[in-house]
Amino acid sequence: MSDLATTSPELDPELDAAMDRYRVELTGYCYRMLGSAFDAEDAVQDTYVRAWRAYAKFEGRSSLRSWLYRIATNVCLDLLNAGKKRARPMDLTAPQHQASAVLNERPEVTWLEPVPDGRVLPQTADPAEMALAKESVRLAFVAALQHLPAKQRAVLILREVLAWKADEVAQLLETTVASVNSALQRARATLSGQALRPSEPADPLDAEQAKLLERYLSAFEAYDITRLTTLLHEDAVLSMPPFDLWLRGPQDIAAWHLNQGIGCKGSRLIPTTANGLPAFGQYRPREDGRPGHVPWALQVLEVSEGRIVGLNAFLDTARWFPLFGLPEELDEAHEVQ
Repeated sequence: MSDLATTSPELDPELDAAMDRYRVELTGYCYRMLGSAFDAEDAVQDTYVRAWRAYAKFEGRSSLRSWLYRIATNVCLDLLNAGKKRARPMDLTAPQHQASAVLNERPEVTWLEPVPDGRVLPQTADPAEMALAKESVRLAFVAALQHLPAKQRAVLILREVLAWKADEVAQLLETTVASVNSALQRARATLSGQALRPSEPADPLDAEQAKLLERYLSAFEAYDITRLTTLLHEDAVLSMPPFDLWLRGPQDIAAWHLNQGIGCKGSRLIPTTANGLPAFGQYRPREDGRPGHVPWALQVLEVSEGRIVGLNAFLDTARWFPLFGLPEELDEAHEVQ
């Protein structure tokens, strides 16, 4: 059978339906593996191309879903074995102090990327299941996964996030149950040494979270840094990929905003969500003095127990704003709102 015939969705209605049915969960799986929204979508597309080409040989000894996961796992393992490892600034350097802090861009570093919730989180009516899914895509957890060897990463995600049985994972990876259990134990041990910071999901917001975010938005747009720092945890962290700079503590974060970051004064924020966390599209005033605001950063906030513990400002807005459906600019109409 020719490639054209085997890759035609019209001739394989079951596979075509599965593509639609499993796309979000497969993208979420690949995102946890790879730490990149764009790499995850490319991996899923590669998975589907391979599936179309091989579907004529699919014998049905496993479910179609399991078969697609096996292909997706192999795609991700190939990418990871080629050196695709992602990091946050906190993985690379010690915190700086505002007085001596400089923005040092590291173009050679492959940075951990944010992702819109809708791309990776399948909708479910089970609140506990949804909470687990959001927990498993938060920035700190996905960053911690980057410290695991590729196969350990796959085992941990399949077993503890997706709740696959050990024998199912063994069949997918073409290994033994004992090997799967051993890999899971090693992965757990590695993650336990990462000291994951707690953070709470953003959707739906509870009353306390909503109030905190309203106060943050109000303080940031007013550029009332004194008021803003009252919302920060004493160990709060500010990072700004693609720069390797990161600051810790309200004092240094406040000083940064009042000195090197003073260009953010007069910004406007548009709420969104990323990685199961509250987020804002940040727009700064135009430098030429014309009315309106232009993209500056995607802010992803990590929140715990009524305080902000992480301010992650992703500055490559040409990539992030279209992905999150954020406006290209804010005009005078937005100024009035």
